[in-house]
Amino acid sequence: QYGSEVVERGGLKVYTSLDLDIQNIAQKIVTDEVVKLEANKVGNGGALITKPGTGEILAMIGSKDYFDTKHGNVNTTIALLQPGSSIKPLNYAVGLAQGYSAATPFIDQPVCFPDPSTGKPYCPKNYDGKFHGVVSMRTSLGNSFNIPAVQMLKMNGVENFIASASAMGISTFKDPSRYGLSLTLGGGEVTMVDMTTAYGVFANQGYRIDPHPILKIIDRNGKIIEEYTPPKSPIFGKKVLPSEVAFIISDILADNNARTQAFGPNSELKINKQRVSVKTGTTNDYRDNWTIGYTPSYLVAVWVGNNDHTPMYGVQSG
Repeated sequence: QYGSEVVERGGLKVYTSLDLDIQNIAQKIVTDEVVKLEANKVGNGGALITKPGTGEILAMIGSKDYFDTKHGNVNTTIALLQPGSSIKPLNYAVGLAQGYSAATPFIDQPVCFPDPSTGKPYCPKNYDGKFHGVVSMRTSLGNSFNIPAVQMLKMNGVENFIASASAMGISTFKDPSRYGLSLTLGGGEVTMVDMTTAYGVFANQGYRIDPHPILKIIDRNGKIIEEYTPPKSPIFGKKVLPSEVAFIISDILADNNARTQAFGPNSELKINKQRVSVKTGTTNDYRDNWTIGYTPSYLVAVWVGNNDHTPMYGVQSG
């Protein structure tokens, strides 16, 4: 914005939104957990913690160790990664906005869709390799069943989905002709920063607030040349989703019963005495593994994988 000359020699004082305590704790957690996963061929991890209502970034962990010659010196929070199933809530939000409900039934059975780009039929499979019959949207999203999600995108239309995802903050979905129905299973690359913006819309009752990591900049003469005053309410953002849609998606993602079939009743996603909306995402080739969770006050996104996109081994969802 100001150019390298001004930044490096201008005597600027830059105040960021980072919370040093949270930053240090998050860095230690990412480092420790990646080390634990070495046997699973996990080489790196990243995390982003924000206040969704203000866009302030409280912690940004780009890698397990910036000074690691093999895995460091990279910021995975702005890297292009496949989101896996963590993109599904955006797809279902489009369906809800078009009049479908959390009780809308889907038939989870073997099905194939024509794919003009390859000339071959696209036949999605579920993560568990099973079919589950008639399931509601709540059950489908909670358990992250793939076939209902593809059916939802078929009804929404890829162009509508991309338009809505872009409005929510996903900047990497450009040309609809490049994507097919696998987009709802993570077939398009995203950044963690964009994903936190989009999930922030759910946390903010449908309002989009972009990240604001810089709170104030003062020049060498003590003059304030830039300042961000965090809003006291998310309604100062841009309304991109009906509030009732944001509420329903958040309610499904916080419903432990809705995900029990896939995750069991006492998974790591269940936070005692705290209502947290959460979604995992794992790519079919095990190259990217995500969990994104939020309350109205905080949003946490985490990713593990490898900088060179080699597959992980023996990892589970999220």
